[in-house]
Amino acid sequence: MLLSVVVPCYNEEESIPLLVERLLAAVAPWAGQTEVILIDDGSTDGTWAALEAAHARHPQVRGLKLSANRGHQIALTAGLAAAEGQRIFMLDADLQDPPEILPEMMGLMDAGYDVVYGKRAERQGETLFKKASAWAFYRFLNALSDVKIPKDTGDFRLVSRRALDSVLQMPERSRFVRGMFAWVGFRQIGVEYQREARAAGETKYPLKAMLKLATDALTGFSIKPLRFATRLSFCTLGISGLVAVYVFHSLVMYQTAPGWASMLLAMSFFSGIQLLTLGIMGEYIGRLYMEMKQRPLFFVDQQTDGYQSESFDDIEADTHSRQQA
Repeated sequence: MLLSVVVPCYNEEESIPLLVERLLAAVAPWAGQTEVILIDDGSTDGTWAALEAAHARHPQVRGLKLSANRGHQIALTAGLAAAEGQRIFMLDADLQDPPEILPEMMGLMDAGYDVVYGKRAERQGETLFKKASAWAFYRFLNALSDVKIPKDTGDFRLVSRRALDSVLQMPERSRFVRGMFAWVGFRQIGVEYQREARAAGETKYPLKAMLKLATDALTGFSIKPLRFATRLSFCTLGISGLVAVYVFHSLVMYQTAPGWASMLLAMSFFSGIQLLTLGIMGEYIGRLYMEMKQRPLFFVDQQTDGYQSESFDDIEADTHSRQQA
């Protein structure tokens, strides 16, 4: 198998027919050596029925149905773990990332690159808030991250087998896949493209999901927030000392005590700093708690080519065996 195409899907019933049509057209030069893996991430609409219909018409299209909704990054991981190709092409089901630039990516990989990622030159069909928050997120992340993560990119990329196998050896539960591929290294290059509006339906990435992804990215690739909390604590201790000197000086020189407004202001300020510090520590402690439980990332409920229940730990063992061979 030369090429595996991996697409996570959540409530994308309307997009599936066009998605399959454009994907098969994009992989036509490698049709006999290609598999298309579509992952149903616990959809509540007719997505699974659409995947079964696509498999019936095109046998190279495989469908995986997870036992429950696990989120975009876990669904993507499930597809990557099931991929058998020497090159793996990943994109979202909404077709905002055009599969038609695959030949250009394949050409760059022929030139020796292990990761060819899509870099968004323009984002169509998105709100000003989404564009501004995405722009700020990547620059803020790189300012704090211990590893450089390409700006204005998503999970739209083509990766080699050795790059994928390296990522699959990383067992963390709170996953930020694009950051994980940046961390493993190897030769990487970006391809600029125009991001299109959704082909159908509505976005499956609301503000809550974006905030969770941002938190996973920050806590997974940097400890600078913890250092920031420590330095902030020292700063507040210094400010507290100055306030104490001021209060003592007022009592001695003027025989007066600070008013209620001053007390409330100081108490509110220091309480806010304490809560912020505890919150940052809590994010890291919570991440440690989730990692220590060592639960499998997902279970596969059904496949279009027959029922098979498999966990991420089973797939990790298969990957390790393949690398040993």
